[in-house]
Amino acid sequence: MRETMRPLVTAGRPLHPLPLRIMHWVNAVVMLVMITSGWGIYDDDVIIRGFHFGSFWRLGDWAAWSLNWHFAGMWFLAINGVAYLVYGVASGRFRTKLLPIRPAEVVRTVVDTLHFRIAHEDLTVYNAVQKLLYVIVILAGIAQVVTGLAIWKPVQFSGLVALMGGFQTARVLHFAGMAIIVGFLVVHVTLALLVPKTLLAMLSGGPRVGAQVSDKEELVR
Repeated sequence: MRETMRPLVTAGRPLHPLPLRIMHWVNAVVMLVMITSGWGIYDDDVIIRGFHFGSFWRLGDWAAWSLNWHFAGMWFLAINGVAYLVYGVASGRFRTKLLPIRPAEVVRTVVDTLHFRIAHEDLTVYNAVQKLLYVIVILAGIAQVVTGLAIWKPVQFSGLVALMGGFQTARVLHFAGMAIIVGFLVVHVTLALLVPKTLLAMLSGGPRVGAQVSDKEELVR
């Protein structure tokens, strides 16, 4: 009998694979611990005169307890962060999702957002601003580790402290990095609330991507 060609559809993988979702939510919890405990540490020796974080926003009743929380969260953040970076590079996710970033596209996306045109119909594609924000927060996270080490062990990492211009400068840089990450979280959560399906995708895995359609020869008897 005659051979016919029928399409064969293979199911793709979730937009957000399970390992990525686990790392995302672990990071979300740990970052809250690090930020709020960091505010408790900050209040013990403020950088901006007259500026304090209220007790409601701090994790830890006083600096020693805040330090304990900060050190505990530090290890989870470091391990989870390394796993995320390795996964992003090894899987090619960073290259395919975050690059390239074109300035013209960033400007266009900002203009669209200011006009409340933030519809995100295709969850599989990040817009230029999303790409830029993710790259910035990844670099800020790495910088936080470096400045955090300088603050934590200023004697052991004296060369690193000197490179940053001194202990107090390292503290200021660490504080600035925290501000960048908090700013990212505010934007990130706001956009997730405005486009709820992005939040649901991070819980369920989202739409399937990478599905392939090929031709399969079948004999019709």
